[in-house]
Amino acid sequence: MIISSATDYREAARSKLPPFLFHYLDGGAGAEQTLRGNVDDLQQVRLRQRVLQGSEQLDLSTEWFGVKQDMPLALAPVGLTGMFARRGEVQAARVAAERNIPFIQSTVSVCSLQEVASQSSKPIWFQLYVLKDRGFMRDVLQRAKALGATTLVFTVDMPVPGARYRDAHSGMSGPYAGMRRMLQAMLHPRWALDVGLLGRPHDLGNISAYRGHVTGLADYIGWLGNNFDPGIGWKDLQWIRDEWQGPMVIKGILEADDAREALSFGADGIVVSNHGGRQLDGALSTAQALPAIVDAVKNKMTIFADGGVRTGTDVFRLLALGADGVLIGRAFVYALAVHGAAGVRNLLALMEKDLRTNMVLTGVKSVRDIGPDVLVRGVRS
Repeated sequence: MIISSATDYREAARSKLPPFLFHYLDGGAGAEQTLRGNVDDLQQVRLRQRVLQGSEQLDLSTEWFGVKQDMPLALAPVGLTGMFARRGEVQAARVAAERNIPFIQSTVSVCSLQEVASQSSKPIWFQLYVLKDRGFMRDVLQRAKALGATTLVFTVDMPVPGARYRDAHSGMSGPYAGMRRMLQAMLHPRWALDVGLLGRPHDLGNISAYRGHVTGLADYIGWLGNNFDPGIGWKDLQWIRDEWQGPMVIKGILEADDAREALSFGADGIVVSNHGGRQLDGALSTAQALPAIVDAVKNKMTIFADGGVRTGTDVFRLLALGADGVLIGRAFVYALAVHGAAGVRNLLALMEKDLRTNMVLTGVKSVRDIGPDVLVRGVRS
């Protein structure tokens, strides 16, 4: 199979992965209107093609929180990444370190913070949910700090899990889920060998380290569901800002008012995100939400964006809409599922090539100069 983008990796992953895992990764909330909108609206962003601009020397580097990055990309936190490839978080973190971009480890990773941090040559970032169990939150924050995590990405758009209908149909949840997952694994022998057999333990490392016993996939659904906190407010989070002295990024912002709240709270950055279309179906796509947020807080905090990114052109579009950096989630996990670290490495190379091509064709020499000037007038999303 010829691979030219994350879309190709997606189709290959569909064949390799058991359905319960593919649809967990690929699916969204409800009728998946926001999931589709993330992709469709981003692709509607129109760019100004320029000629004879002398763009031979290109600078793809940027700086976030005083640290230089070689590309304006980070690998987003994706739960259960270690179920898509053998010790998946470790493989992805190694590639991110090679490329000098951040790897953001999920709270609900298969590999523990200790395992990933010890295998990465570059400090990782860590993502944390708002949970009822404050003891767990304090414990995992302390472990992240002790292991050298530099930046906290605090996810606030999941006070309750979205209605993800695919999971019930695929076997991730619902009646006889365990039996259905086992049958699917037997019918996907490449995954069964690489991950099912050789990728053990299938454990949620960070949660198990706190609870003192193995927390498997069945426990994941129940423990996490019981620990989301719909009653939380900004004032309840001040202890986290006090606890974490490093850069803090608030993930899950779609409204300018919430961006201003995050700024007042003391966040150093935000991620404009609808959780990959996995929470409120019908919410704004990232491309729709980003411009108003940029107008509200640009140059006051670092603005990241995610959602619908499949190519380097999509990265360029989000930067043109005002983002300072872009997180990729599904895209890198599709590649990881198909070819492991080599897949992630190739995907990043493809995205870099796209990004360079777009810079030349729009007459931009540095990613830090990508902005509204490269957009067709009157077309922002």
